[in-house]
Amino acid sequence: MNDDESLLEAWRDGDRRAGNVLFQRHFEPVRRFFVNKVDDEATELVQRTFLRCVAAKERFEGRSSFRTFLFAIAHNVLREHYRARSRARAEDDVDEHSVVDLGAGLSTMLDDKREQRALLLALRRIPLKFQVVLELYFWEKLTGPEIGQALGIPEDTARSRIRRGKELLREALGKVAEAEVAENTGGDLDGWAEAVRAEMMGAAEIR
Repeated sequence: MNDDESLLEAWRDGDRRAGNVLFQRHFEPVRRFFVNKVDDEATELVQRTFLRCVAAKERFEGRSSFRTFLFAIAHNVLREHYRARSRARAEDDVDEHSVVDLGAGLSTMLDDKREQRALLLALRRIPLKFQVVLELYFWEKLTGPEIGQALGIPEDTARSRIRRGKELLREALGKVAEAEVAENTGGDLDGWAEAVRAEMMGAAEIR
């Protein structure tokens, strides 16, 4: 009983240990989802996501993986968070604004290495809908169909957002990074993002 679906079924049947295994398995990915999009509220939003998961576990129908189900909940929690903070422009769709525009402070995730710092800063300066897609793609290795399931959008839309997001990210990199850094990394965005992901995974293991 090691796969997510079996653990979820056991959890539904009252096995709390199975639920704890699921939480431990997916805690770090959910934390990563929030940490570069909010500032001090990341821990609170992670907790809120898992509480929502507890409440919604009976409604999971298996049409997607448990992981995409959990990211769908995290995405809703994130949007609600910024809608609550943006009451003055409640009619706006938060997805169209960057987290910097929405008032996010400096992320605790920012690294001292200038290449990594530049990438994380640039991600925070593109519209939220593209930042979410790119971080799911880069950090969590979700495919186009999985991203579509997690965000409730067609697969073609998910893939087009990945492409457009990379374009916007390269433009943002040119503004936040030194010229040499932007030139060295812009041509191999996927490789650069993979290096940052490895650093993030290593930091999580140390914690």
